Amino acid sequence: MTHAASDLHRSAPAGVRALFFSAGALFATWGVHIPTVKAHYGVGEQALGMAMLATGLGACVGLTQAGRVIARFGPRRVLFVGGAAGAVAIAALLLGQDFAWVLALLFAFGLVSSSFDVAMNVVANDIEQQAGRPLMSGFHGLFSAGGLVGAGLGAVALRAGMAAEHHLWASALACWALAAWGAHRMARGVAPAGGDARFQWGHGPLVLLGVLSALGLLCEGAMYDWSVLYVRDGLKVDQGSAAWAYASFSGAMAAGRFGGDWVRARLPAPRLLRASALLAAFGMTAALLATNLWLALAGFALVGLGLANVVPLLFVAAAQVPGVAPAAGIAFVSAMGYFGMMGGPALIGFVAQTATLSVALAQVVGFALVLAVASRRALAAQSASR
Repeated sequence: MTHAASDLHRSAPAGVRALFFSAGALFATWGVHIPTVKAHYGVGEQALGMAMLATGLGACVGLTQAGRVIARFGPRRVLFVGGAAGAVAIAALLLGQDFAWVLALLFAFGLVSSSFDVAMNVVANDIEQQAGRPLMSGFHGLFSAGGLVGAGLGAVALRAGMAAEHHLWASALACWALAAWGAHRMARGVAPAGGDARFQWGHGPLVLLGVLSALGLLCEGAMYDWSVLYVRDGLKVDQGSAAWAYASFSGAMAAGRFGGDWVRARLPAPRLLRASALLAAFGMTAALLATNLWLALAGFALVGLGLANVVPLLFVAAAQVPGVAPAAGIAFVSAMGYFGMMGGPALIGFVAQTATLSVALAQVVGFALVLAVASRRALAAQSASR
């Protein structure tokens, strides 16, 4: 093995793991403080839905330019600057007096986070190809682990009486420091393959994979953005206890992803996707019917376990669509999934405003069932190749 290759395998994976972990922890910081933002600005679920939509719109704008930005400035600079800008956007959420401040910050957060996410996944895919073995599930597991740690520390800090403003800044700065370290480590020996950097729309089978990616990450985003508020208001517990809803979901998802490559080697992809989606639907139903905190936490954990390998399965399938370059397929499905994760929770907010949050979250059950029904058709090529 050459010196450069050796450096790639030793240094770059550690850096990418740090990047995924920091991204998950920063998302968790926002998720834990959604009730804080709601109380600080005196808004309802519809306004929170608009805030999440602002994040999704920023992400959509960012995704159309992410390839060009990364090609021009390189992944290291995009990850370093994007990590810093995203951290500041989350840290400053409580500094304004008007809710327009939150909308602007979350639009900016979506804008920079989308490029950060694309750069991170492009490099992760490059490392997996260099290594010649499955690694993507483990990388995504670090995102979930970051969410678990971020939510857990947030719950501890709030229970201990730490001011919300102080926790936001401390957590955001820690996430940025970790991202900066990860970008520095990742940059050694990693140069993702070039090609057409323009955003390209999918077609044919790729569209179905993209839609399913959007649905899967919509469900995931709903848990990140609404689980804490649902448990706090629906089960009448304090915010510190409610934060464990996010932690239980993230922890189970991390466990499912860390074991994902082992499971993928033993089950056909369509069967695994179908079973995963049905488990997520069952867990969400259990959480919505729960009458105490512990049952709700168990339900959210099952949702996390069920959704854990949806994205890795769809990414692998996107790389095998006939007539489509693997990088182009992954990029399109990733973009669709990112839109679902960022824009989907806004839909939950709008439905919650007109009905209830329980009714709105019941949509997660429906979306998971769609994933289960479409699993065989979406992953037909992989099924035939086994």
